[in-house]
Amino acid sequence: MAESLSDLVVDEQTILETCDEPELPRMGIIEQQWATDPIPPGEAAGVAHDAVGDLTLNKVPDGGAVAVGVGSRGIANISEIVRGTIEGLQDRGYDPFIFPAMGSHGGATASGQRSKLASYDITEEVVGCEIRATMNVVEVGETPDRGISIVADANAVAADAIVPINRIKPHTTFFSDVESGLSKMLVIGMGKQKGAKTAHEWAVDWSLGNMIPEIGETLVEKLPVVGGIAIVEDQRHDTAIVEGVPPSGFLDREAELLETAYDLMPTLPWDEIDVLVLDQMGKDVSGSGMDTNVIGRLPHFYEPEPTEPTIRRIYTRALTKPSHGNAAGLGNADLVHQALLEEWDASKTFINGVTSASLSVQRLPPVVETDRGGLVSALSTIGVVHANRKSARVIRATDTQHLHRFYASKALVEVARSRDDLRVVKEPEPIEFDESGSFVEPSPAV
Repeated sequence: MAESLSDLVVDEQTILETCDEPELPRMGIIEQQWATDPIPPGEAAGVAHDAVGDLTLNKVPDGGAVAVGVGSRGIANISEIVRGTIEGLQDRGYDPFIFPAMGSHGGATASGQRSKLASYDITEEVVGCEIRATMNVVEVGETPDRGISIVADANAVAADAIVPINRIKPHTTFFSDVESGLSKMLVIGMGKQKGAKTAHEWAVDWSLGNMIPEIGETLVEKLPVVGGIAIVEDQRHDTAIVEGVPPSGFLDREAELLETAYDLMPTLPWDEIDVLVLDQMGKDVSGSGMDTNVIGRLPHFYEPEPTEPTIRRIYTRALTKPSHGNAAGLGNADLVHQALLEEWDASKTFINGVTSASLSVQRLPPVVETDRGGLVSALSTIGVVHANRKSARVIRATDTQHLHRFYASKALVEVARSRDDLRVVKEPEPIEFDESGSFVEPSPAV
């Protein structure tokens, strides 16, 4: 039995002796050629301010309290967008406040959720309004057919109006017309830990793809939801769209924006990869730590697996600081570095797993002492044909969100030369490790 976390780490020497140290492929750097048109730096707040004008505010009394829901994802320019929304409401004569709309995140505590907001530079001083954090919820109704209790943040329910702010993007656990965005924030984020857990429990039999639209529509009907501020990002994680979506046609417009988000989603340029090395994973990268749309691995047994991409081994090196120890989704990796283990908070990860009914991907994979050990282990377990030094298809990227530039093995570099959407930035060279067995090169996104 392991007496400490360090006992779970497999040392490099053991790995090299066991795996017979295969020859490693040479690695170059490839850049994806994306045509993007982001909102210029510094202008996101102004766009959000103007987007408030598209909300249905005519029934909100002068000076009325407007609850603005903000989540815990790593959204580009989120502090600016929130500040612009708050100023837009204030300039129209309302009294906005922020409430954390993030389900069980932050350790399912009010203080933890307030800290999550602060980590994104969302504080009362920065955005100019009060933050009211609570885990208390109020029941606001039931679903028509199944009688499932629908709950919402107590502070939000008591307000004169509710405005969620969220990014529209492909979800990491299911496929539907409406996935991650405004409706999901209302159902799961605003439902706090209780609502999130109820939704994920029922999703086993009902699917989130069916549940979120139905409950979301009910919340819009029963609560003073005056619309939402929708955000869409481009392939470079820059803000492409900030739009005010009124409650009329709420689901229809969100579905249209989701189609745009799919078109702009960063992905790997190949559907078959032997080894994917990720420098980091985390809740600010994806709700599942590593975007399942990129890695082709879903966390739930009750949702169908995607047919592509196929990645034989995933080695993940670290957990992002904004994750605050929540390593949800680490079980989608085949190997992890000891640095990730040192940041792992078992309780926070467990709470996230229970709330989302996805325990299997919270399991701890084999932990390696060094990068050399991690890469050797991965290459030694993908089969003789695939592991051949000249043909091994290996990618090393910062994370699943930053895929503009990445390391690629010689076999992939040669293929990239003939593609217009890819550019070879650096010719393949031998992989270098320092004395501790860590990669010498900086992250490809740096």
